[in-house]
Amino acid sequence: MSDNKAKIKENFKDIDKKIIVLSNKGGVGKSAISINLAYYLAEAGYKIGLFDADLHGPSAVKAMGLEKETVKSDGEKIMPLQKGNLKVISMASFIESEDSPLIWRGPMKMKAIQQFAGDVKWGKLDFMIVDCPPGTGDEPLSVVQLFDGIDGGVVVTTPQDIALLDSRKAVNFLKELNVPILGVIENMSGFKCPHCNKNIDIFKEGGGKKAAARLYVEYLGKIPLDINVVESMDKGLDLFKEFPQTPAALQLNKIGKKIRESLKVILKENGK
Repeated sequence: MSDNKAKIKENFKDIDKKIIVLSNKGGVGKSAISINLAYYLAEAGYKIGLFDADLHGPSAVKAMGLEKETVKSDGEKIMPLQKGNLKVISMASFIESEDSPLIWRGPMKMKAIQQFAGDVKWGKLDFMIVDCPPGTGDEPLSVVQLFDGIDGGVVVTTPQDIALLDSRKAVNFLKELNVPILGVIENMSGFKCPHCNKNIDIFKEGGGKKAAARLYVEYLGKIPLDINVVESMDKGLDLFKEFPQTPAALQLNKIGKKIRESLKVILKENGK
């Protein structure tokens, strides 16, 4: 593992900050948060890398409209797919068809993560966003252990009370591995009815906020259910370019700014 870590460290030497996005259960919109956070930072003028570590359910390539693009090599390293100043690597670019399941055990998944980290030509980046699969198993553990320091972790949850249980596991995973916690995002929090204009709390409200308070971590904010997020990801569009004034985009803007500020504080405290 030490050889792999050294190789990855050398390959990551021009990457300024690395952020891991995770949740302890599926279906909370973690990939949507990862992808739109990458878009937000790219729109702000930063050079971004999106590392899709969700090997069994890769969605970054489709959500960026790059599913028909072919990954190439420069003769030495794999070239990531690129959209503006946003680079992405995902298992979706390597499987035979979008219907083919990835039937791999832990060692194969770790090898894939090692290759995505050490054999991809990432170049100079301001931020790398790592989208991890649900849970606290092989993939997020491999990312944290293999990468040369994660600068911050973001936990995504949903509003219901039971979210506290899942948030606690994800937050404690980060604490156990000494990853600074940037905060908790409450996703799918409310829906504004297009007919009566009233807010409907489909999944209740406040679970993420309660979890952050009880776990003594930053509450980054809530993002409502928004059809434009679904549309943008299905069609491979940039939410901030196509739907900048929608509820989700406006909230993601606020959350993105908070993440940048939290990261500054953490790095300053750690003398970086």
